Amino acid sequence: MTFSLVARSADGRLHGVVVASKFLAAGALVPAAEAEVGALATQAHVNLAYRPQGLALLRSGVAAADVVAGLVAADPGRDDRQLGVVGGTGDGATWTGPRCHDWAGGQAGEGWAAQGNILAGPHVIDALRDAWLGGAALPFPQRLLAALRAGDEAGGDRRGRQSAGILVVQRHGGYAGTGDTLVDLRVDDHPDPVAELGRLLDIHTLLFGKPDPATLLDLTGPLAEEVAALLGAVGHPVGGAGLDDALASWAGVENLEERLVPGRIDPIVLAHLRAGVAHVPAPRTAT
Repeated sequence: MTFSLVARSADGRLHGVVVASKFLAAGALVPAAEAEVGALATQAHVNLAYRPQGLALLRSGVAAADVVAGLVAADPGRDDRQLGVVGGTGDGATWTGPRCHDWAGGQAGEGWAAQGNILAGPHVIDALRDAWLGGAALPFPQRLLAALRAGDEAGGDRRGRQSAGILVVQRHGGYAGTGDTLVDLRVDDHPDPVAELGRLLDIHTLLFGKPDPATLLDLTGPLAEEVAALLGAVGHPVGGAGLDDALASWAGVENLEERLVPGRIDPIVLAHLRAGVAHVPAPRTAT
């Protein structure tokens, strides 16, 4: 009741899964991934045991095709299942049981596997594949989402839309480098879940994306003076601790702390600060 893509970045550092379905909270059931190990999607009649078992096999060095073969061989319900797996190297692999509802099938290639059931037709998987292969210039999470969007626009789940999810892992890629979950977003029940997932990913990128070193601006001279004035206007005046501390205080309130670089400022942070000042109410005057 789902279409999904599991994939690996070209350098092998990121693994991820995107999924959409006419099913409540498909993102809670379908995806699993482990940094620098692999990713998988279990769907149709989901077998949640595939997730820890598949990752354990990948962790031990088993190739994706052999992971798929091993999981389905040991599963008496395999005829009703779908599975997609990608490992740390090599081709992805996919399985569609013969009792999955039409249209059902999948394709796989170097570092990816796409699969779906109860789809509008095989062109949905073609669209996923083509968007994934054509999206190499995009950041990895956005590339996954672009592929999911292409499948959705091609007809997706023929029963309609309800939920979507994205899971991306990278070693130390999580919040403040304290975990491996780079992106974990779900839309559990929505009339246009893929579009809503895109909105959430945009917010996630704004708040938690790392600044581009090439665009950072030095906090000196007139820019430092402007930033100090802006911080004062939003209630974070520069005191004895200095500009960096005042900026960190404001950024913590705005959830932008992951974009801070001492002595410099991300243009995205600067734009957000300027916009915040623009929305500060003007002081009331006596009448």
